[in-house]
Amino acid sequence: MRDYTKFYIDGRWVDPAEPKTLDVINPATEGVAGRISLGSAADVDAAVTAAKRAFASYSQTSVKDRLDLMGAIVAEYQKRYGDIADAITEEMGAPAWLSKAAQAAMGVAHLQTAMAVLKDYRFEELRGTTMIAKEPIGVCGFITPWNWPINQIACKVAPALAVGCTMVLKPSEIAPFSAQLWTEILHAAGVPAGVFNLVNGDGPVVGAAISSHPDVDMVSFTGSTRAGIEVAKNAAPTVKRVHQELGGKSPNIVLDDADLEAAVAGGVKAVMKNSGQSCNAPTRMLVPAAKMEKAKAIAKAAAEATTVGDPQGNAAIGPVISETQWGKIQSLIETGIAEGATLVAGGPGKPEGLETGYYVKPTVFADVTNDMTIAREEIFGPVLAILGYEGEEQAIAVANDTVYGLAAYVQGEPEHARAVAKRLRAGQVNINGAGPDFMAPFGGYKQSGNGREWGDHAFAEFLETKAVIGYAPKQAAE
Repeated sequence: MRDYTKFYIDGRWVDPAEPKTLDVINPATEGVAGRISLGSAADVDAAVTAAKRAFASYSQTSVKDRLDLMGAIVAEYQKRYGDIADAITEEMGAPAWLSKAAQAAMGVAHLQTAMAVLKDYRFEELRGTTMIAKEPIGVCGFITPWNWPINQIACKVAPALAVGCTMVLKPSEIAPFSAQLWTEILHAAGVPAGVFNLVNGDGPVVGAAISSHPDVDMVSFTGSTRAGIEVAKNAAPTVKRVHQELGGKSPNIVLDDADLEAAVAGGVKAVMKNSGQSCNAPTRMLVPAAKMEKAKAIAKAAAEATTVGDPQGNAAIGPVISETQWGKIQSLIETGIAEGATLVAGGPGKPEGLETGYYVKPTVFADVTNDMTIAREEIFGPVLAILGYEGEEQAIAVANDTVYGLAAYVQGEPEHARAVAKRLRAGQVNINGAGPDFMAPFGGYKQSGNGREWGDHAFAEFLETKAVIGYAPKQAAE
């Protein structure tokens, strides 16, 4: 059993100010996998104080120094790669193959991407006699979720380190193991004391203390829209910068000229990946009404071919994160049935033979209308809603008829798909199942958040802009 009861503050592992522990549950076994300490406002204050002190020197380091440091982090991460993957599987139930191939891989990818951006990033630009300087914003507070735990830590920490910020991290208290290993990696790589700090705890205490702390200059939060609103409220009195990557209910428009078999089967697979626990999952599939019956048959076959089981095995998906989340998903499946959607595959209850563990049947609803609960609310489980449309204009209108705007998907002839993509109100649009691009900005419109992560756009979140007027003599500028 893992025992992670210390916090990492000012380069040392320290005891919490007030002893209070929380058991961490393995979602596949429902047994206790470890325990952590729950922090307090006093722990956050100690961490912020250390980060503020370290900022004075770390913010003045050279690009070369920071590149060398990040290279050392990558080297240490590679040494612990297997440990990271194992921790993710244990803490949140991702199949071992997914943890190794994707979940753990995201940590390296974001570090290497930030290094590539940093090598050529222009922190100063002379415009006439004025110098426009981009400077690190200061102490950053990071509050990260459990569904892609290392990804959402790395995509914040990497660019912040790259530009010269210091930081305090609060990972999810229900999936904290990989964050502990991440911290051990940074320590082993020689990150200066106070530059990176870790305080475990819950949102109402530690999260609130971070987002409201007067010496935190910006707070970056990934999670539900509901929690993101609370972060923004807590941050408002100190007028700090707030970055939010929140919920989604992403549409997937299958155009009339798409390969229906490939588009529908691929859409089902994309929703089921990571047990449906991805904020950008294409959970609303829009198909031409005339092709609904064919789409149902394809989706049914794809869902029923999605194996569910022990994450240590070869199943396509493992359990969802917790009993609470399992119950929420079950309630929404029941609501879909009650509101008249056609249950094509899956349904309530656990898959046969999986009584222990928070397993959900891969579920597909069809004949869904966009006013139904399952088309409006983020389910965050392996549940797909298929909606029919009569014409392209209706498809676009329905796709945009949501409070969210994180991602959208279009399947069809490339030129046609590009034209539709231009009209979708989402921060990232995927055409014909394209793979990830780590330089592409990631973030949402509307209630899916503010700001962008990934690639060079991420740097802007951690920089202030300063204009030094009269920096150059007038004749030199001419």
